[in-house]
Amino acid sequence: MVEKIWSDDTTSQLEATVQFRKLLSDEKNSTVIEIIRADVLPRFSDFLSRHEHSQLQMEAAWVLTNIAASDYTLLVAECGAVPRLVELLGSANANIRHQATWALGNISADLPSCRDIVLEHGAVTPLLALFSEDMKVPVLRTATWALSNLCFGKLPAEVQVLVENDILTYLAPLLARNYPNSIKKQACLIVSNIATGSNDNIQAVIDADVVSPLIFLLKTSEMDIKVEAAWAISNAASGGSSDQIQYLVSRGCLEPLCNVLTYQDDDLVYSCLEGLQNILEAGKQGQESGVNPYAHFILECGGLDKLEDLQEVDNDTIYKLVMKLLEGYWDEEVSDDDPNLPTSNDSAETVETTSEDAAQPAEPSVSPNETE
Repeated sequence: MVEKIWSDDTTSQLEATVQFRKLLSDEKNSTVIEIIRADVLPRFSDFLSRHEHSQLQMEAAWVLTNIAASDYTLLVAECGAVPRLVELLGSANANIRHQATWALGNISADLPSCRDIVLEHGAVTPLLALFSEDMKVPVLRTATWALSNLCFGKLPAEVQVLVENDILTYLAPLLARNYPNSIKKQACLIVSNIATGSNDNIQAVIDADVVSPLIFLLKTSEMDIKVEAAWAISNAASGGSSDQIQYLVSRGCLEPLCNVLTYQDDDLVYSCLEGLQNILEAGKQGQESGVNPYAHFILECGGLDKLEDLQEVDNDTIYKLVMKLLEGYWDEEVSDDDPNLPTSNDSAETVETTSEDAAQPAEPSVSPNETE
């Protein structure tokens, strides 16, 4: 096979590449090691530029996709394949675009150094360009997953590249319309990482009109989607300014955030508590007549009861923050009929949904089908 790979005959090159791809289907590191020792990765990278032979491009991209899913991702990132894969995102062949997206997603999945290589070669813009096409749901799923991998480490520089490329504009319809849950989950994850950043990033989330869809998902979706939406809203609430907090509350975030306090996920519950702490502090600074309006809203929606229940939690970090909130904002019970209290909008606007004809295929894996 190695001899065929290095031959000048295109048919032989294709046959050998297909054979290597089939060998990799066993998903064993030993197979990957044998291929790496054969020193053929640069050759597969070269095949990505063979625009006159689309099937060879496809098979080479597939081989690199599978190797990138192994323990040897960095070797793929450093063999010269990344700029060629980025170029293939603009291929006229939809299958090649999909395969290149898959490969870049695998390269970006684990190591920050690999993500940096993908970002440095400008992958974000062509990935987002895929969203403007009438592409099939499997491709949309893979593209959203690849973009979520690019900001997986929550490093400010990586997230900022996505924000500057206006990714939130592309995510808004994915959250608001009737797309498969796997796509919504990845979109929520991206928003969550963006909302972890600066006030400017939180404002970008607000300006993109994704808050209401997130809150709708937090109220109504299946648990795995609720968890990702909860992270996004909690992160925005934890770092938001007073005006941003006011907007989140006006969209109806308080009741669903309080419901998160019952989830069996200590990290998420603590993040939610931090968000509620920032909300309560904003309410304290803007309170009138000695009444914290946000504390009252939390009392009204049953959040205070949930906080009190957390006094029994077997987690010192959560317990200490719960006690800080209870002692800091509910020393005296808020009067339910105080005329100075504003009205909560926990019945936030309903998110419009539209039907999709596409089925919901499986999650991205390391061995995608040849056809979409």
